[in-house]
Amino acid sequence: MQSDREILYGVHPVLEALRAGRRRALRLHLRPRARDEVQELERLARAADVPVTEADEASLSALAGPDTRTQGVALEAGPLPELEPEELVTEGGEQDLLVALDGVEDPQNVGAIVRVAEAAGARGLILTRRHAPPLTPALARASAGAIEHLPIARATNLAQTLKILKNNGYWVFGADSGQGEDLFGLADRVVSGRRLVLLGAEGRGLRPAVLDQVDHRVRIPLAGRIDSLNVSTAAAVLLFELRRRQALIG
Repeated sequence: MQSDREILYGVHPVLEALRAGRRRALRLHLRPRARDEVQELERLARAADVPVTEADEASLSALAGPDTRTQGVALEAGPLPELEPEELVTEGGEQDLLVALDGVEDPQNVGAIVRVAEAAGARGLILTRRHAPPLTPALARASAGAIEHLPIARATNLAQTLKILKNNGYWVFGADSGQGEDLFGLADRVVSGRRLVLLGAEGRGLRPAVLDQVDHRVRIPLAGRIDSLNVSTAAAVLLFELRRRQALIG
């Protein structure tokens, strides 16, 4: 269960939270000597009527927790809203791009995928209710603040959610390092339209019930001796290649 009060820390996560305005900002804490570096933070906070308080490093560390690098910035804020998967479907356009994760539990990996997905123009990310991390300040930092802009939905039954997406015109692309089609050889008709990129946990891959809903199992051809990529790196290759191909098709 999400807390009704979180402490975001670090310049980028706090900056993007204030820019996006998707969560309720309660109070901005700034270290005095850091003020020249974060004038935009203070401007955004005051424009939104968010109180700004000076705080020393000890106070910031007490807020954010031990072993955190606050960069002289902490924001008291409410949680990010989480959607139902159906809400993502109803808002999608003809060339929509979504991402779903099956059993990816490491917050650093999920944060990196959020950053990649937002940069690649994906409109949302679907996580499972179990075996997926909560949207914590640490995950926000791992995403460099991108999570503030990318809508997140939670699926109780991912296989059933994929069925609903397919019924609404989405092609489901499942990352498969062993048996998939060559990503760079996909036909134009395959990469056009509504698309969802599905990634599983490293090692385990996609669960059978989820894999049954995949329209195209795709692999990234590798030229070196290592036979797989980190899941966030694979996400970057898949998403940007699909974006590139879609731009070529028009």
